[in-house]
Amino acid sequence: MLFDGQTMKVDLQEGGIAELRFERGNEAVNKLDALAFGELRRALDAIKATPSIQGVLITSTKDTFIVGADIFEFTRIFKQPDSEIVAFVAGNSAIITALDDLPVPTVAAINGLALGGGFEVVLAADYRVMASTAKIGFPEIHLGLFPGYGGTVRLPRLNGLGPSADWIIFGAQQGPERALREGAVDAVAAPEELRSAALAMLELAIAGEADWQGRRARMKQGLGVAKEEAVTFLANAKAQAAKALPHLPAANFAVDLLEKASDLDRDAALALEAETFAKAAKTQAADSLVSIFVNEQAVKKSIRRYAKDAPRVARAAVAGAGIMGGGIAYQSASRGVPIVMKDITAAALDLGMSEARKLLAKSVESGRLTQHKADAILESIMPSLTYEGFEKADVVIEAVIENIAVKQMVLREIEEITGPAAILASNTSSLRIGDLTQTLRRPENFLGMHFFNPVPKMLLVEVVRGPKTSPQAIAVVTGFAAAMGKTPIIVEDCPGFVVNRVLTPYLIAFLRLVHDGADFVEIDKVMEAFGWPMGPAYLIDVIGMDISHHVVEIVSAGFSRRMDVDFETALEILLRARRLGQKNGHGFYKYRNDSKGRPRKEIDSETETLLAAARPNDKTGFGEEEIVARMMLPLILEAARCVEDDIAASPGDVDMCLILGLGLPRYLGGALKYADYLGLKNVLDAADKRESLGPIYRPSERLRAMASAGEVFYPI
Repeated sequence: MLFDGQTMKVDLQEGGIAELRFERGNEAVNKLDALAFGELRRALDAIKATPSIQGVLITSTKDTFIVGADIFEFTRIFKQPDSEIVAFVAGNSAIITALDDLPVPTVAAINGLALGGGFEVVLAADYRVMASTAKIGFPEIHLGLFPGYGGTVRLPRLNGLGPSADWIIFGAQQGPERALREGAVDAVAAPEELRSAALAMLELAIAGEADWQGRRARMKQGLGVAKEEAVTFLANAKAQAAKALPHLPAANFAVDLLEKASDLDRDAALALEAETFAKAAKTQAADSLVSIFVNEQAVKKSIRRYAKDAPRVARAAVAGAGIMGGGIAYQSASRGVPIVMKDITAAALDLGMSEARKLLAKSVESGRLTQHKADAILESIMPSLTYEGFEKADVVIEAVIENIAVKQMVLREIEEITGPAAILASNTSSLRIGDLTQTLRRPENFLGMHFFNPVPKMLLVEVVRGPKTSPQAIAVVTGFAAAMGKTPIIVEDCPGFVVNRVLTPYLIAFLRLVHDGADFVEIDKVMEAFGWPMGPAYLIDVIGMDISHHVVEIVSAGFSRRMDVDFETALEILLRARRLGQKNGHGFYKYRNDSKGRPRKEIDSETETLLAAARPNDKTGFGEEEIVARMMLPLILEAARCVEDDIAASPGDVDMCLILGLGLPRYLGGALKYADYLGLKNVLDAADKRESLGPIYRPSERLRAMASAGEVFYPI
């Protein structure tokens, strides 16, 4: 053994070949952290110091090759001054460059995922052989970054400027076919033939039958592209970066870097890459998206902890069909858990089954499912007008109308039918679990399981702990939600839980803006430009005006002193005109179905006439900054109160609820991460200036104390 480390090993094979093998102890994947980089440097030094070595084969013993850098290290490093970030990145990049500069030919055998820094390692090899099942790529843009260990330098020398820019700014994983076609790899082999194919390529290079030295010399030179040509090659990428990723400065940084480095040699380009990477690392987006990654890992750890001892749910049931019930049934069945879907009308059952059929048809059309598999999934959804089959269910989800009396009645009926170990969960969006518990004989088996619409697309499930919910019930539902492909986050009981509790003051702020004379279309445009997937008026139409009104009514009543609304709202006026949003084609906007049956919004001139009654004064123009401030401040202040009230386990859990369940722009990192970015004192100053607009703009005393003490929600 030439080198024996904790993350990699080097041993000598026949024919003067050294195998540099990434092998990270008992961990599931290989990653590049400080330990790995330190060992890589020492391993390369050992190879260089061994004259008998004729070539190097780079492999991995894990199912993945290298998944990338250790993102947890970034949270500390990115707080450092620019110069220290440059030194950190340049230092690690230099270690990978030392692989590039070994005095013998090198071949990487890519057996699985080689992403981010892992892909940069294989780019430093002279040749790359990729398994037909492997994926490569640069996902850094999803962290508000771009490749910083030579990726922007080496990939263009293989792929060309335009394709490389596309790989970098969109961050997609690339399969073998495209990788081979565009020059990122040199060969593709079946997994069982990968090692022999890579060794054969290395032996050709050792024998001088492959010009690895000429290739390496070309990789060290500039691209041979004049600045004017580089601008032309990158014009489309620059336009895409500006259009598709307006809140990710790293995309623009990356394209500019590719342009500026096009006529630089390798080492000069690497230096420029490190300097530019440091600028990206200091952006709000990078700070926020790295924080989201850390929060996601914490949520996954929590899920594993709760669900590790939970029995697998073998059969489920849902009471209440329609779009929501059909979505829940589809999600359960598609993940291998048969489910009974019950309703009191055949029409509702037909709607639920139609929703499931539509979702399955889309999967078949896209190639994700075969028709045979889709048919089997549909057959595992059992529509019923009775409770037959509920007695066999491990978990029953109540998803009937949002009326406390109706829900209590249905839950009592279900409890009478199901076994003593069955878990009952309510999909209520706003009612307190404690209030629904009152008539149940087994309250320890009852909790909230709040899905979001549309169920297949929305990842979050709020698992709501009631006043008497047992740890076993939490564990079972957490495990079931995870098995359904969802992200369950455990929250405590209160009106609206986290998402709808925080959404309510946001919607009240919108309704107040309209009352004060703002144009709802302009508000939507501003908030969508800010990063929301849809503006508040459009969101209300999609949710449904009746449901939105009900949620605001229930949640605001639960926090009446803080969420009082002392004016007739646009929501009430439009509801009185029997406008329900997308569900009946008229809300703030009017809707027409396109050729694929999808509702498309249009401006409705009648809306303005109706809303005139919602404005005591004429329409008034508000600047973009004022609209954003008036919309976002109540959301931030209520999110902070969720932390104070221990509704979620951490600020990270609150922020993940809002990102996954509400669609809060990811580049903000969450409401509380955004508050840290703005500065808590600045948040308070902005709120105090608008206190006359209503109590939703009044910060809590705890938040004032945090600001005064210089505290943040996310300390280093």
